[in-house]
Amino acid sequence: MQQLLRVMNFNVSADGVAAGEDQSLARPFGFDRPERLFSWAGATASWPMRTDSGGSRGIDDYFTRDFARNIGAEIMGRNKFGPQRGPWTDHDWRGWWGDEPPFHTPVFVMTHHTRPSFALSDTTFHFVDGDPAAVLAQAREAAQGMDVRLGGGVTTVRQFLDADLVDTLHVAVSPIELGAGLRLWESPDELLDRFHLEVVPSPSGVTHHLFWRK
Repeated sequence: MQQLLRVMNFNVSADGVAAGEDQSLARPFGFDRPERLFSWAGATASWPMRTDSGGSRGIDDYFTRDFARNIGAEIMGRNKFGPQRGPWTDHDWRGWWGDEPPFHTPVFVMTHHTRPSFALSDTTFHFVDGDPAAVLAQAREAAQGMDVRLGGGVTTVRQFLDADLVDTLHVAVSPIELGAGLRLWESPDELLDRFHLEVVPSPSGVTHHLFWRK
């Protein structure tokens, strides 16, 4: 069975912006109030950090539940792992997620400045310097037959799209405009030469865009 490279639950604004350009420790997404993009997922019954028995069901909850299905490894860019740039000044930074990262798989962090791998709970972070195809080959081997999730950020997703390596793409488009920042697209129509597209509105206000390779 083919190992797919899947982008899952990726969030953008109505004008295609997925992140701001001024990322910092205080602003992990580079803009204020990032929950404006992500609140649909946090409101679901299956949100992994939920501490009560409430939450919405329906299509949003389906995508939240589906996040880990048949995923054996994750790829992310360095900007998703942390706000630092350039050579590592120390190895104390171990990601945004605390002692229990939500990935539960090997994670391959793409960076020109490698550092030793380390494990937190059942997640091991590897820091790799390579082009998208080479990193995907490493992730597929680690995934042991399961699919690989491409986690972002937006620059990394664009690199893999430009290399024509993405098999499926789920983008949740929120009904806000951010105006400036790092864009996944000017229009989702840009991907229609390579992908089928189904657009599914949700009562939460987001619109789920489902792409799969032609």
